[in-house]
Parts: sequence; C-alpha cells; structure tokens
Amino acid sequence: MRLPKTLLALPLAAALAHAPEARAQDAAERAARRVTELADAFVAQAFRDSPEAATLYALPGYRHDRLSDNSLAAVAQSAAFGDSLLRELDAVDASTLWGRPEWVVQGFLRESLEASRASRVCRRELWPIHQMFGWQVGLGQLAAAQPVGSDSARAEALARWRQLPRWLDTEVANLREGLRQGYTTPKRNVQLVVEQLDALLAAPPEASPFWSPAARDSTPAFREAWRALVADDITSAIRRYRDFLRDEYLAGARESQALSALPNGRACWMAQYRGYTTVERTPEEVFELGRRTVERNQADMRRLGKELFGTDDPEALRRRVAEDGANRFSGRDEILAFSRASVERAKAAMPRWFGRLPKAEARVEPIEAYREASASSHYQDPADDGSRPGTYWIQLYRPEEQTRGVAEITAFHETYPGHHLQIALARERPSAHPITRFADNSGYVEGWGRYSESLAEEMGLYTLPHARIQRRAWPARGMVADPAFHMLGWTREQVIDYLMEAGRTREWSVNLVDRIAVLPAQLTAYDTGALEIFALRRAAEERLGDRFDVRVFHDRLLEDGSLTLRMLREKMERWMAEEAARR
Repeated sequence: MRLPKTLLALPLAAALAHAPEARAQDAAERAARRVTELADAFVAQAFRDSPEAATLYALPGYRHDRLSDNSLAAVAQSAAFGDSLLRELDAVDASTLWGRPEWVVQGFLRESLEASRASRVCRRELWPIHQMFGWQVGLGQLAAAQPVGSDSARAEALARWRQLPRWLDTEVANLREGLRQGYTTPKRNVQLVVEQLDALLAAPPEASPFWSPAARDSTPAFREAWRALVADDITSAIRRYRDFLRDEYLAGARESQALSALPNGRACWMAQYRGYTTVERTPEEVFELGRRTVERNQADMRRLGKELFGTDDPEALRRRVAEDGANRFSGRDEILAFSRASVERAKAAMPRWFGRLPKAEARVEPIEAYREASASSHYQDPADDGSRPGTYWIQLYRPEEQTRGVAEITAFHETYPGHHLQIALARERPSAHPITRFADNSGYVEGWGRYSESLAEEMGLYTLPHARIQRRAWPARGMVADPAFHMLGWTREQVIDYLMEAGRTREWSVNLVDRIAVLPAQLTAYDTGALEIFALRRAAEERLGDRFDVRVFHDRLLEDGSLTLRMLREKMERWMAEEAARR
C-alpha cells in the first residue's frame, strides 16, 4: 500500500520548515558545550595556579599542601594559557546563548580573560607590596583556613607552610627585577608594610596569624613541629624579606604615589579601571562623571541638612556631624557592639525587601592589631562548605575619631543588604558554573555595596540623622580623587583636603590616599557600579509603574552573581520588557 503524495509531502514540509530551527538549536548546543569546556579549563587552571583559593573557599576535593608558584616564569605561562583560551572563546558564537546559563558563563569568562590580558601592562608582579592585601595579610587569612584535625591534613599543612621561605625569597627576586625595570611600589606604602612586618616579628609564635593551625589542633607532635616552623623557618623568612625592604628596596622605591610615575602609567590606569568596573573610560571622563555626581549629592545633602538640622551650609553640617556627642563613641568596645547590633537589625529587615536570602551568617570581627593602623574595614567571603561565615573585619583604630553615622553606613555596606547578602547569594548556587560563583568585579560588587547604603535609608535602618547627611557627603568622591591623584596631577595634600571636605578625619583621609596608591582605579568602582544600578531601578519603576516589585527587582539583579555592567543592563532591560509585555 502506498501513501498519497499529499500525505508524503506533509512530514517533508514540516521537516523542512523546522530545519532552520533545528540547526539553530544545534548551533546553540554546540556553543554552550564549548563555552562550558573553556570555562571548566579556566577554573581548573585558576585553582592550579592559586591553590590557596581552594583552601580559602573550603572547596571539597582539593589538596591543601601547596603555595602558588609566584615566579615570573609562572606568570608568563599563566598569561599564555589565558591567551589561548581567549582565542578559543572568540570562535564561539555567543549570540546563540541568550536565555541559557552559558550566556552568563561566557560573559564571566570573556571579562576575566580580556581584563587580565589588558592589565599586564601594569606589571603588578614586579611591585606587589601592599599594606592592605599583601601576602602578610592574605597568608595570615590562609593560615586561619588551613585544614587540620587528621594525619593527612596535618601533613598537608606542614608541607605547604614549609614552602613559605622559598615563596618569600621568590618575591624578593621579583622585586629586584622590578627595581631593574623601573616598576616599584611607592616608598610610603613600603614603609607601611615594613611597620606591619615589624609588628609581626615582635610577636611570639602563639600571637602570630600563622599560629592558627596549631591553635586548632592539639596533637602534641604537630604542635611541636608547627612551633618550630613558625618560630624558626617562617620568622627567619619574614625577617629576611623585611630586611630586604628596609635595607635595599626602600632606597630604590618611587617617591611619587601616582601611577603616572610608572612606565605606561596611563595605559595601566585605564586597564585597572576596566578590570575593576568592566567599563572603558578615560581618567578625564571618570573625573568629570564623578564631579557631576558629587555636585548632585551635595545639593541633596544641603536640602536634607535644612530639613534635619536647620542649615544648608556644607561646612556647618560637617561641623554638626563631627562634633555632636550623640554621633560619637566612648571606645572600641562600643563601636563593635553598635556595629554588631546594626547588622542584626538589618538582617531582620531583609525578608521585606528580598525574596531570596543567604544561608551563611555574617559576623563582625576587629581587624588584627598588627595591621589595624593601616587597614580599612572590609568583608571576607564565607567558606563554601559552611565552616566559616562571612566576616566583616571592622576598623576600631582611634575610636575617638569614629562616628556612629559612618559605622552604620559601613556595616550595611559590608553585610546586609550589602556585600554579605550579595556575595553569599552568589556562592550559594551549587548548580551554577563555578566561574559565576567565584569570579567577580568591583563595579558590580562595590556598586551593590554603594546602592545598599541608599537602600538602608529607604528601609529605615539608620538610627541617627547624621548618617543620612554623611551618606550623601562621601559618594562619588572616589571617582574624582583617584584619577585626579594618579593621572591629572593632583598632589597628595590636595587629595587629602578634598577627602576631608566629606567630613572625614585627616587620619582616615591619609589612609585612604595610601590605599588609592596601591589600588589604582579601585575606588572609582563603587559609584561606577552604583550609578548603573540606580539607573536600572529608575527605569524599572518608570516602565512597570504600580507593577514594580522591589523584591523581584532585587532578586533578578542578584540571581546570576556579579555580572559585568554591560551584561547586567542587557539582562535587566530584557526582564523589564518581558514584565511590561505581561500587562
């Protein structure tokens, strides 16, 4: 029996009609598989290059017996590997991936590879001395995360930390090469690190940040071996490094803290800005955007000052905020207790503003004594296995100079609804690709932190009117101060004076300039990202009207980790269009 030709034609016509769709589906599947393969390779290499990261994140399945290879040869090999991945990624048609998780994955991967390649002009491996996040800080935190408690873990701990003397000797070799090529850390910042190392060396082994593994494991043989390691090998290596900085490096370190004093300084600043923000702008463009934003903030501050304190004079407002005893602390313990209470109050308010909340807790801990004079308050991510909560490391130095308003602003920025909420949510997505859980950019992360300072006011979290004034006095000044200092010729004193105009103390402003010196362009990321998030929220409110739900907006904004700002805008605009179409 033969079927009529008309019936035979129907399946053929259907197949032909669906052929382009099937080909597109096949192309999307191939692109998705290839992106995943490349991202897998990137993450695997990243943890091979930085085995410390697997320990800090408490990832399962990794050994904890190595320090990274910090040789210049290893830096070159890592760069070559990144270039090869980027060539492979360029061959993938990313336009087929919208709506798939791989669209997010390829965006993270491309940004990581491109930003890393662009930043090579800075040669940071030749001038890594850093009072905030140098090895003396990072390895101290690594020691606190080093697994112990079993024979194998103890053996891995001893194997890793016996490598520290060689690692520090390699750092010295890299710094000597930097001296030879003209890439050096500013003298001022080197001296700050020398002071930190002096404090480390003056402490007994039990008070060292490297003592933590022995403090957490009572096995006598291990504690004896660890004491010898810290007291002899590690202390001797730190002393050699300190002596090199003090006796040899300081004489050749650069006098100017501005990045313009380095070879290719302008190209480096622009690469740093792109790396931190995912946006490409010149220092002049960033400066001008910051200047305009500061003017708007100042106008808003004057309006609010008139309402709250009866004056719109900026200087009178700064004095009122600075001198009012109600805005001051009696000591360190009061700052710590006040900040912990602020965090708990903010946490309790989260369900009214967010549909999804992190499981990880946030704790507030004082910055360690050996670095508190030169470090700023900051956030440390929670461990992936739940063994360590997120930590807000709070600055308690010179408590008489701190204010309650700034303490509240900083607490909300660092914990809820700021960094802890955003970063812990990004981590707590076990089915997401690791690159989207662990990679980030400051434009998104610090932009969310700055947005959170404003959101906290909307949520009614501030207990004093002073915080509402101080919140408006500071934002966007980093977009002015950083490019002005590094690229536009402002002196150190000019920048300090400009920062003090925001009502901050001279000590705080001095520390911030020292931070700007070794983190060029980073301070611009806060408001670069925040301006974009504020713009997206205004657009969503205008487009969706009474259908706008702030909980849904926040959840959609946070659900994919720290997207590049370009990707964030594309995603949120598509979401707005979909929501508007449902009317």
